Formats: sequence, structure tokens, C-alpha cells
Amino acid sequence: MARRQTGQAAHESGKPALERRHESPFRMKRGFYTIMAAQFFSSLADNALLIAAIALLIEMHAPEWMKPLLKLFFTVSYVMLAPFVGALADSMPKGRVMFVTNLVKIVGCMLMFFTIHPLLAYGVVGFGAAAYSPAKYGILTELLPPEKLVAANGWIEGTTVGSIILGTVLGGALISPTVAGTLLAFDLPLVDTGIDTPAESAIVVIAVFYAIAAAFNLGIPDTGARYPQQARNPFRLVREFLGCCRVLWRDKLGQISLAVTTLFWGAGATLQFIVLDWARHALGLPLSRAAILQGVVALGIAVGAVLAARVVRLRDSLRVLPVGVAMGLVVPTMTLVSSEWVAFPLLVLVGAMAGFFVVPMNALLQHRGHVLMSAGHSIAVQNFNENLNILLMLGLYSLLLRLELGVNLVIVIFGGFVALTMIAVMRLHAANQRVFDSVALIGQSKH
Repeated sequence: MARRQTGQAAHESGKPALERRHESPFRMKRGFYTIMAAQFFSSLADNALLIAAIALLIEMHAPEWMKPLLKLFFTVSYVMLAPFVGALADSMPKGRVMFVTNLVKIVGCMLMFFTIHPLLAYGVVGFGAAAYSPAKYGILTELLPPEKLVAANGWIEGTTVGSIILGTVLGGALISPTVAGTLLAFDLPLVDTGIDTPAESAIVVIAVFYAIAAAFNLGIPDTGARYPQQARNPFRLVREFLGCCRVLWRDKLGQISLAVTTLFWGAGATLQFIVLDWARHALGLPLSRAAILQGVVALGIAVGAVLAARVVRLRDSLRVLPVGVAMGLVVPTMTLVSSEWVAFPLLVLVGAMAGFFVVPMNALLQHRGHVLMSAGHSIAVQNFNENLNILLMLGLYSLLLRLELGVNLVIVIFGGFVALTMIAVMRLHAANQRVFDSVALIGQSKH
């Protein structure tokens, strides 16, 4: 797990102190914007493909219970492959890893045209996404100095949320009768493309967006960071991965940031479904309009992420923990809302608080992982914990629904759980501070 870094990142540390002090923490290197563009198009395609895959299941007359399994198959890849994708991300320049994994996503799209079931094909796309993520976030710690990580994460999260909103809209538009009819009208002379349904035409267009992302991947600079040769024995990889998990969970800052980001992603995935049920029961909205409220929450997350990027420094990242408690306390006020126009600002507020407290935690976790091990391994540990919690919290939410608890009671339980968990995290951090100086730890380097 020891690491050696050369090139751009090392050159950055060699800058004169006065030059680094006057350099804006919000100004990024050119390669960072290429990473942002690649992330935008790849995430846009991921979210559009989910809508197209659902449409494909409908065309196949698949049972209703298969639709949620699409997300399950996608997420399971993050959990099952976590011990291996970190080593993959560190085995070659991360821009190349991102390029290869986008090609895997294209393969997943193409499998949907053959006899492969959409669930398995979407699982292949999830494999590509699981391998893509450690490279995407890991390269930030190689390309940028620690003081720019919060700003970088703010931009990445804001871009990702924007791509989620636009990707969902794109997927819906591609399977709509008007757009699908136009796409299906295109034909190649003397060639039977086999594209006969709206879902199939949508998948072809989405594959093009993956190809655009792959083209941007080729433009990502090599940071010069090199790691020891990665193990190939699967049992050794699992053992090393478990060791990385222990290192991060035992680190006094790593455990705090990992706990918060794990809670955030599990809660965020659950909140998506809660908003849909709440909109239907409390506001009387059909699914098409209820889905807009999901976009409203995502918009709030983007606002909070960008705000955190502008005002929170890495050294001050732990000061945002009370915002997580506040978010948990605000969520139950949804039960008092009966107007769609009141729901909009409330959901933006909830999303903004979530984005504001998770972005600094994400940056801190990346920095601690970068210091304690390698970038790819630390992000793989993060993905494993976050996606395992997504599966657990969605399972708990399904159990509450199966017990036929009212949506308002579920919302109160959810908000209370988030607030109490964040209070527990703050108490743990306070106990750690009595022994360790957190600011000193953030600035600590590995020799």
C-alpha cells in the first residue's frame, strides 16, 4: 500500500510557498476540466440508460418487480468488485482506466440488443461504473494539492448532479413517441440494423454519449503518479482490501469522513424513493410529476456542493458536521406540507444541506486515503461502504413499507435516524479530538 508519486503532483509541492499561498484555491489545472467533461457525459449516459432499460423491460412484458432490480444489479457491482477495482485503478494511468471502463459500459449497452437479459447487461454497465469511480476520484488527489480538493469535489458533485437531472430527462425524451419515431425513421440502405423499438434506439444514442466520454478520457493528462505493481491473486487482493478498510476505519479522521459519506449515500438513495411515495400520497402527484421532485432535491445538492466548494477549506471540513444534524431535523417537516409550491423550496433546502456537508467530507476522505494508502484503494473502500449502505437502507425501507407503515411515519423515522447518526458521529469526533489534533492530522503527510 506504500506509494510513490512523481510528475505533476510532485512538481506542485515544489512550488515556492509564496506562489502557492497567493494561488486561488478555486482555480484548477486544465486537466481537471477534461475530467469534469468526461464525468458529465459518462454519468449522463448512466442515468439515461436506466430509463431506457426500464422501457426495454416494459417492451419485454417483464414483471413489475424486475424494475427496481436494475438498480440492485448496478449497485451490487460496486460492493462485489470493491477489492479488485482499486488495484485496477492504480495499475495504470487513471485516464486510461477511465477510457477502458467507458468501453465496458458501451459493451453493456450493446449486450441489451442480444439475448442477454437487461438485468445482466445493466450489471455489466455497473461493473464499468464500479471500476470507473476509483480512477475518477483518485486522479483528483494526484492532479491537485490538498487545499483544492474541496473545490474540486464541489465541481465534480455539482456536475454529477446536473448530469443526473439531464440524463433522466434525456432518457425520457429518447423513449417518447416523438423522438423515438424520428430515430426509428432513420434507416441504412441494404442494412438491417435490428433496431425496431424506442428502447433500442435510445440505447444506441446513449452508447454515443459513452463514446464521447471515452474521447474526453483520452485527453486526461498523465499525472506521473506511479504505484507499486498491483497484486493479481484474488485472495491477496481481498486480503489487501480488508486491510485498507481497517486502516481507514481506524484512522481518527478517516472513520469520521467515511461514516458521514456512507450515511449520505445510503440516505440519499432512500430519499429518492421516499420523495416519490410522499409526492403521491401527500401531494397527489402522478409518477411523472413526482419524478420532478427528485430533480429538485438533486438541484439543491448541486447548490450546496458548489457553495461548500467556495467557502469551506479542507482544514475546516469537520466544522460542517452540524449541517448533517440539521438536515435530519428538517426532513420530518415534509409531513406538514400539502402544496407542491411549498414542497419545492423545502426539498431544495434539504438537498442543499446534504450537498454542503458531504462535499467537504468527501474531500477529507480522499485526502486521508491518499495519505494512508493509494488513491485507487481508498476510493474503492469508500465505494464499498457507501454502496453496501445503499443496499442495507433500501432493504430497511422496503421492510418498513412491507409492514405497511404510513409514509409520514417513515419520513419521521428516516429524519430521526439521520439526525441521531450525525450526533453520534459528532460525539465520536469530539472524543477523538481530546486525543488528536485534527488540523494537524489533515496536514500530515506520509513518508
